[in-house]
Amino acid sequence: MPDRFPPGTRVRTFPHDPPHHTRLPRYARGKRGVVVEPEGRAELADVSAQGRGDAPVEQVYAVRFAARDLWGEGDHHVVLDLWESYLEEDEEGEGDAVDER
Repeated sequence: MPDRFPPGTRVRTFPHDPPHHTRLPRYARGKRGVVVEPEGRAELADVSAQGRGDAPVEQVYAVRFAARDLWGEGDHHVVLDLWESYLEEDEEGEGDAVDER
């Protein structure tokens, strides 16, 4: 099965703030980034952390963000491993996260 987001795909994280555990850091919610590579499949931590036995297995992606997009400053990049359900393709394709420095 091909990956939904191949390397180089511009994505945006969902801005949701769920009432339960999530591995999507608050500082990265609603932010634009670029998929670096797929990291493999894993149980969705949001569900497995609740002690449920029905956690879906999803693709995890390494996603690169410009530090200035996350915190308003910095000239470096941050890479986060994020589950597929945290991401949507960024149709607008704007933002500094695609800067290849």
